[in-house]
Amino acid sequence: MRRTLFRVSLSLTLVFAASSAFAQQAWRLENSGVTAELRGLSVVSETVAWASGAKGTVLRTVDGVHWQAIQVAGADTLDFRDIHGIDAKSALVMSAGPGAASRIYRTDNGGVSWRLLATNAFAEGFWDAMAFWDRDNGIVFGDPVEGRFQVYVSADGGATWRQREGSGLDALENEGAFAASGSALTVAGPVDAWIVTGGAQSSRVFHSSDRGATWHVKSLPIPAGAPARGAFSVAFANPRVGFAAGGDYKEPALAAINGARSEDGGATWTAAGILPGGYMSVVVPVPGVPAGFVAAGLAGSGYSVDAGRTWKVLDRTPVNTVGFATPAIGWAVGPKGLLMKYAGPALTK
Repeated sequence: MRRTLFRVSLSLTLVFAASSAFAQQAWRLENSGVTAELRGLSVVSETVAWASGAKGTVLRTVDGVHWQAIQVAGADTLDFRDIHGIDAKSALVMSAGPGAASRIYRTDNGGVSWRLLATNAFAEGFWDAMAFWDRDNGIVFGDPVEGRFQVYVSADGGATWRQREGSGLDALENEGAFAASGSALTVAGPVDAWIVTGGAQSSRVFHSSDRGATWHVKSLPIPAGAPARGAFSVAFANPRVGFAAGGDYKEPALAAINGARSEDGGATWTAAGILPGGYMSVVVPVPGVPAGFVAAGLAGSGYSVDAGRTWKVLDRTPVNTVGFATPAIGWAVGPKGLLMKYAGPALTK
């Protein structure tokens, strides 16, 4: 959604400074080597991870310690909101922006060179997120064009994309998705996908059980009704247990319902308050913890080990997204090149 292109205010910088002492307990500051806003993160393993952000920026680590800053040639004006790492050499990165500013590139040589695979052909289009079920099968999601959300699928690792014209993608007035962390779309199992939205009178979740061919929509209990408010992220630990997170990015500390949980594949959703309270731009599953999730955003970060019923605060440092390889190994990225590695106890209890 176009409205997510905002700058972090001075107040958030002050929050970061005030919370730095506590951040050392849960997160350890790392040197990213860049100052660009970082929003995309893909954790492949305990040692391999990719990150992405504004000004055509990509980061990569292959040892879990040192990060290499990479500039995608010809993309210095693009904002890479999402990245999907396949292994240490291969990754796809997606930019979000109006029309042709929404693109997908791929590298298979560790970022030395990149191939442009897809460009949004609709001037009024705006891609928000991408996800992959496996090495070959992926899906891309974008804001409405002529009243319908855009969905594209690939069966060849992103080399080619085919637009889905199936039912269930009609948008409400003012409805859109948020490209804040590239996680308004998620997949689980071999065929399931979910999309969350905001901006309209209610936030909603779309579910497909056939790789994006058809969709069914449900309302979410996360408040919307304003351009900056709604559900920003969704994650499923498995095809049954899922969680959606959100809030209002213009009011990061707003006390309101900022989460919703499901234990039936998204058929029903129950309101759940994430700690710390406030705006959350991402929620991700914790590998190795069957019902474990970490949520994060400008309000800070927290975790749950019981499918989102209860939450514990990790930290109050503003971040854009997080990702984990194990309950004890993960990273977070955020404003002004912020990069942190998880340094707390294993997220198992």
